[in-house]
Amino acid sequence: MVQTIINLKVHQDRILNIVKGKYGFRNKSDAVNFIIEKFEEGFIEPELRPEYIEKIKTLEKKNKFTHYQDLSSLRKDVEHA
Repeated sequence: MVQTIINLKVHQDRILNIVKGKYGFRNKSDAVNFIIEKFEEGFIEPELRPEYIEKIKTLEKKNKFTHYQDLSSLRKDVEHA
């Protein structure tokens, strides 16, 4: 476990206390970890998420991908979709 000292403004500390109370965390550290996890879900690009990789592998097994020789072939398919 890593320990970190952070400086918060009054408003940020109040928000942290609200999150702590709303979700029933025992301490602010649990609240900070929760906020980081929620931020991570929206911040990390989908292609880096393990569940996205599994989804792509499943689609590959079902041959749901089309291979294109060049960009113009792709454009043609997209425009006529």
